[in-house]
Amino acid sequence: MSAALPEQEAQQLGSVERVKDEWPLYEIFVRGKRGLNHVHVGSLHAADDQMALRHARDVYTRRNEGVSIWAVRADAIAASSPDEKDPMFAPAGDKVYRHPTFYSIPDNVPHM
Repeated sequence: MSAALPEQEAQQLGSVERVKDEWPLYEIFVRGKRGLNHVHVGSLHAADDQMALRHARDVYTRRNEGVSIWAVRADAIAASSPDEKDPMFAPAGDKVYRHPTFYSIPDNVPHM
């Protein structure tokens, strides 16, 4: 065994860490052939939006299971915290008109 192997591995790991530090993180969503919505499938680092889409295609849709890919920069996502669920969602409880019990849906309306 050569002593260069651990050194080479260290260099590779260092370059991976640099990519993580320099390239932004993207969250990847894929819409399946039979799906109506996009589903979060994972994350990856990429230099730009187009690279993120290409890498997402290669990593997450290798078996032609997707028809659409969304690549969203993680720093552009605004999300609520699970700790805030009570104050965030409590106001919806007093708006009974938002519940579908007051509406009749015609039989010919799909996906309801």
